[in-house]
Amino acid sequence: MEVILKEDVNNLGSRGDVVKVAEGYGRNFLLPRKLAIEATSGNKKVVEQMKAAAVRRSAKEKSQAEELSKQFDGLSVSFQRKSGEQEQLFGSVTSSDLAEALEKKGFSVDRRKIQLHEPLKTLGEFTVPIKLHRDVTTHLKVVIEKEAAAE
Repeated sequence: MEVILKEDVNNLGSRGDVVKVAEGYGRNFLLPRKLAIEATSGNKKVVEQMKAAAVRRSAKEKSQAEELSKQFDGLSVSFQRKSGEQEQLFGSVTSSDLAEALEKKGFSVDRRKIQLHEPLKTLGEFTVPIKLHRDVTTHLKVVIEKEAAAE
């Protein structure tokens, strides 16, 4: 099955690409999530217009991402969590928690752009990459401290 990607899809292609995918993947994943449209002759003509618009949009998004990346320099987010022995947390700090903390600081970052492969489950300092654009990745310093025991 041939589809035209409407959004960037990891390990598949970028917006506007015509790619060949398995029937089930296209019909059950890409099409319902509006990540792609079927590659018909009419849609291929529309793609040419989409590509021109995408080039303009991508340049604008990249410049905005670079501006935002400069604002992230020196920024850190800290959390206080309950922890047990060996500095293990009761629970974890996830990309949703990071996105929420950034929202409080005035940055609107989608949690899916935060490249946290697995939740943070120990105390300490971490550097978490945030992919703001296909070509722009910045790093956020995350500090997880032990919550003071309420006595």
